[in-house]
Amino acid sequence: MTRPRESADQFRAELRAWCAEHPPPAIAVASSEAEAEVLREWQRTLHSGHWVGIHWPEEHGGRGAAPSEVAVYNEELARIGAPPLLGRAGVTLVGPTLIAHGTPEQRTRWLPRILSGDDVWCQLFSEPDAGSDLTSLRTRAVREGDAYRVSGQKVWSSYARFADLGIALVRTNESERGHRGISMLAIPMHADGVSVLPLRQMTGESEFCEVFLDDVLVPADHLVGAEHEGWAVANTTLANERGASFIWREQVLQEMATDRLVAACARERRSTDPVVRQRLARCWIDTQIFRLHNSRTLEKVGRGDPIGAESSLVKLHWANSSQRLYDEAVTTLGPGALLTERDEHGDWAHDFLATRANSIMGGTNEIQRTIIAERMLGLPREPRS
Repeated sequence: MTRPRESADQFRAELRAWCAEHPPPAIAVASSEAEAEVLREWQRTLHSGHWVGIHWPEEHGGRGAAPSEVAVYNEELARIGAPPLLGRAGVTLVGPTLIAHGTPEQRTRWLPRILSGDDVWCQLFSEPDAGSDLTSLRTRAVREGDAYRVSGQKVWSSYARFADLGIALVRTNESERGHRGISMLAIPMHADGVSVLPLRQMTGESEFCEVFLDDVLVPADHLVGAEHEGWAVANTTLANERGASFIWREQVLQEMATDRLVAACARERRSTDPVVRQRLARCWIDTQIFRLHNSRTLEKVGRGDPIGAESSLVKLHWANSSQRLYDEAVTTLGPGALLTERDEHGDWAHDFLATRANSIMGGTNEIQRTIIAERMLGLPREPRS
């Protein structure tokens, strides 16, 4: 059930008061061990105020926050420029997965350390030849007594270089195909045989990593869910990856960027141009559509209804509209926008480059369109050759 609006307003006031006394660090992405430690300390600070994993049930260390409060939480942190948590994969993806599918011992061992930032987790799903089609993954895990021997390669793992553990999809039954025979393991990232290679992105940052697993021994009690049933477990993880909390934060950031663009055009006297005004209006309309999408999703979640394929609709709109916004920014503001470093007006060059990944991350635009076509519009599946 959705809590009364007064509850969300009180929640917002409480969070604002706490944030006023605990300003966030001025780091967007950790590119070194020192910066990672700053972000880890920021998570500890949030945890001290009970502001990490607020959507988790209270019995597992969360606040049992209503969807409306989770939306407020992400909105307020975005507006003060708070960076994403170093341990966000653990809080957003791993924690809910363990709550749903983990053993009591796993929850006792890992959940408190996820919240406190003592354990940073990464996600080990995608592979060089298994991105959008995860069921074609090749990383294998062979049971040997009380352990699994894991070999394979993963890619696009955010903050894997700083992670203590990684939640991994592995094939435990090679005679099966597709989603059958896949299991989920929690892999210690400091174990022998684990190698992490940071990937330099076009922004100059190295948030993503490639992970090589060479005969890594993983204790059998690190199996999450039943053996060979990892795909069902992964559906919980993926549902949280595409959930409303992440998208709500991105909506706020897009609104703020649109406001900056309007202000920049006014400063440079470009908004008198009717073509520029039309472009700015399009960007503003995109933000309003984004907000309406999120409001509808929030209402459904508050009623306890499944989001289903509508999450693909919201993700597709965000990917397209965010890229369109920065395309318009660099077009309207001219070459100078690509040469200006970050200041109080933002960093158009960095954000322009960063949004190029939005149509790939969390499921490509092509995958999202297929989901919308088949599950929302009822269009027939394309026959396989």
